Amino acid sequence: MIMTVKIEKSIANGVVEAPPSKSVAHRALICGSLSGGSEIRNLAYSKDIQATIDCLEKMGACVKEDGNSVRVGGLNVEKAKENVEVFCNESGSTLRFLIPLAMFLGKKITFCGSQRLFERPLGVYEDICKKQGVLFEKKHDRVTVFGKLKSGEYSIPGDISSQFITGLLFVLPLLESDSILTVTGKFESASYIDLTLNTMRSFGVEISRRDNVFFIKGGQSYTSQNYTVEGDCSNAAFLEAFNLLGGNVEVKGINPDTLQGDRVYKSYFGFLKNNGKTFDLSDCPDLAPVMFAMAAYKGGAEFTGTARLKIKESDRAEAMAEELAKFGIEVSVFDDSVTVHKGRVKTPAELLQGHNDHRIVMALSLLCSVTGGTIEGAESVSKSYPDYFEKIESMGIMVKIQ
Repeated sequence: MIMTVKIEKSIANGVVEAPPSKSVAHRALICGSLSGGSEIRNLAYSKDIQATIDCLEKMGACVKEDGNSVRVGGLNVEKAKENVEVFCNESGSTLRFLIPLAMFLGKKITFCGSQRLFERPLGVYEDICKKQGVLFEKKHDRVTVFGKLKSGEYSIPGDISSQFITGLLFVLPLLESDSILTVTGKFESASYIDLTLNTMRSFGVEISRRDNVFFIKGGQSYTSQNYTVEGDCSNAAFLEAFNLLGGNVEVKGINPDTLQGDRVYKSYFGFLKNNGKTFDLSDCPDLAPVMFAMAAYKGGAEFTGTARLKIKESDRAEAMAEELAKFGIEVSVFDDSVTVHKGRVKTPAELLQGHNDHRIVMALSLLCSVTGGTIEGAESVSKSYPDYFEKIESMGIMVKIQ
């Protein structure tokens, strides 16, 4: 159901807890599923996380939800289910993390989801399947995989999505023989791989690394753990952004030693305050919408490393350019850079559109708190932050759901 949200001019104040990290939760759930039985605590049941939980259960994991914790485990070759369909909804992480897992299990599994999800690249896995004689059958809203992944040497381009690398890293240690994975070209979103390796290490699986080469010992296994998901930098950025708009918000629950790439939002916001004008988003593409919105308010900025924004939930650079124009701000979009031009943010005279993208909606809500405005398609926040509007309302933002 389409949700429209009207936001009136208002200022955010207060102390708020960062929501649990979606990136960490995906990883912990998958590692836990491959253990004998682990408890993953501090989960938020966003659509993406629920998709991963549901897929793991359908593939053969034992899953028991209890409040904001999930007991998960027991997924192995012997217990994996044969010839099943699993629904990834719109979650790129779910799809790309679990395709190699299906290849490890060797069962025929069909991954279904939204058409937009399957418009995002999957060619890395298709090439691997072709080389290894594994079935990879792709349609507009699904892909079927059937066959066994082999250990060996892998070469993965680093400028498409780190999710392909993570997906392989999860399962290559479970194969009998050793493997080597080399990342070629520019290694973007490398911090997400640090997050993957750190989570795997917590569950007893070790991978050594030298620069962009990963040396993977086979015959390893995941051990059972009680694991608590840390706070999410990606969504915390939207909460702290209210401080650039005159608010006084303190966000708690962020691990000071976090490996999340989006942790740079704090320093990036500082540069914006001090007229810093050039930002590299290649390692933190999820910050693009909030950074574009804040740059619009703070007098413009230049952004590089934006090529992959085309393959997110929306074409994020073009979507933000379209919506910021309604605020009177001109945005120029190039192949791998974006310029948010200097201008005065004004009240939009027309309805804002969410572009079926949770981060676009949240970015627009920030500017609406300054100018007032109405966003159509606001339901997409459920993808990562289901109670976002309730949270900002508790901080003093005037929100009316229509």
